[in-house]
Amino acid sequence: MRTEVVGHGGVRLGLRVEGEENSRPIVFVHGWAQSAGCWAAQLADPALTERFRLVAVDLRGHGASDVPATGYDAPEAWADDLAAVLDFAGPEAIVVAWSYGGLVLTDHIRVHGTARLRGLVLVGAITEIGRDRPGGRVGALMREHMRAMLSDDPDIAVPALTAFSRGMTSGPVPGAQAQALLGASLSVPPSVRSALFRRDVGSEDVLAGIDKPALVVHGTADRVIEPSAAEHALGKIPGATGRWFVGGGHAPFAESAAEFGAVLRQFAEEC
Repeated sequence: MRTEVVGHGGVRLGLRVEGEENSRPIVFVHGWAQSAGCWAAQLADPALTERFRLVAVDLRGHGASDVPATGYDAPEAWADDLAAVLDFAGPEAIVVAWSYGGLVLTDHIRVHGTARLRGLVLVGAITEIGRDRPGGRVGALMREHMRAMLSDDPDIAVPALTAFSRGMTSGPVPGAQAQALLGASLSVPPSVRSALFRRDVGSEDVLAGIDKPALVVHGTADRVIEPSAAEHALGKIPGATGRWFVGGGHAPFAESAAEFGAVLRQFAEEC
């Protein structure tokens, strides 16, 4: 099912919803220049949909959501957007946040606390952003293509985004899904792709104050976000558990969908 909620400043946010309405909710937050479609394998997994209500959001400026001119550098905007999704999903949701989605989640906790959360899963995630921020260290693939991916010139941006999409995973993913990941990136306006990086935010105090179960998932061969970003989160979040995908890249939910689904299901049931 596709629907929408209204976030900060009246921005409409597209949602994809699977599972039974009265089941325990799991909310999925995608990364930079992506969409709710990146969670296709999880949204189609009966082992998840028969136990949980799955809600995947298109962040502002992405997918089926509105593309406002402002709000991409404001923690309050991201925090309120996620709050609107959590209100829709139901009380005590588990939030699964991938890549830039980890920063959105820390924005929410910074502004609204953890009251709406049952638990959280950081997947290849950053939790802060800015020069020399240990929770936001990007890898070689991101550094190599960053400038070109932000270009207004399609002759520059499209080849860079293509190479970046191919390099996100360390192993093969289904061809249709690989193309969907690239298509999602291409659909995000260059102005939005750039705006998401115009921030300087530390989150050590936010991480240290998390009082809900936390799972940190990261591929050891991730070339988009350094594994040290996961180590930083594990060292700051009280009681956090780490799950390393050995040899895995930046998108374990796509390249190792069955294993990722089992890990997520176990964590959700334990929560």
